[in-house]
Amino acid sequence: MTLGAMIAAFALEAFLIPNKIIDGGILGIAIMTNYKTNFALGWCIFLLNLPFIFLALQKMGKLFVAFTFYAVSVLSIGVSLMPVWLNHKHVSDPFLACIFGGLILGAGVGLVLRSNSSLDGTEILSIRLSKRWGFSVGEIIMFFNLFIFTAAGFVYNNWQSSMYSMIAYFIAYRVIDIVIEGLNESKSVRIVTDKHDDIGQAIMKNFDISVTYLKARGGYSGAEKKIIFCVINRLEIAKLKQLVKSVDETAFITIENVHEVDGGRVKKHHHL
Repeated sequence: MTLGAMIAAFALEAFLIPNKIIDGGILGIAIMTNYKTNFALGWCIFLLNLPFIFLALQKMGKLFVAFTFYAVSVLSIGVSLMPVWLNHKHVSDPFLACIFGGLILGAGVGLVLRSNSSLDGTEILSIRLSKRWGFSVGEIIMFFNLFIFTAAGFVYNNWQSSMYSMIAYFIAYRVIDIVIEGLNESKSVRIVTDKHDDIGQAIMKNFDISVTYLKARGGYSGAEKKIIFCVINRLEIAKLKQLVKSVDETAFITIENVHEVDGGRVKKHHHL
């Protein structure tokens, strides 16, 4: 959490803020508040997040709240100290700043999220509102950020800042996924085939993973079938498809992303 919060502080002070590029959520509001009022950014981040941290106490538990309080505190201290450490040196090209700032910010936020904490109260509020409004958490966050990035164009009187902010946010969002899920992202695979026993045995032998047979019925034929289900590393997907087609060229394969796997027989080097 400490490392992630300090990395995020570095991204903000060395790349984004000097170029009038903001992040989404409460961080973005704090940056704009600091710009308009000259009130210390560290205090803006801390005070604006505080109500949402207490809001999380009812639904997310004391441990999450304690971790989030700590992470936000470290970020607030980090953005206060970082200008001194950097000696006001920063990247002045806004295009490079939004790309590399987004990359570094995403890495920092991802580390914090992996530690079961958060740097932004927007997600906490979105979880609560999603149950009342009927929208998904992602849709509410997107609405908030659309409003925040639009506001940035008026605050800075420069719509390029708003557009650069969107690019930086998108890059950070993708990097967060990579940090949380890892490069060894897993895939769930379903295989519909008449040669389920042969393919299932071949998968277990070649990949050292277990498979599950699901009962199914053909829509047109009405015939009873078995679907092979397994979870595998994304790097081995091409090899798996080649193996399946070598046994049954007519096999039907569907592949989906898996965000987390717990339990079962999975190879240790998958890091799941």
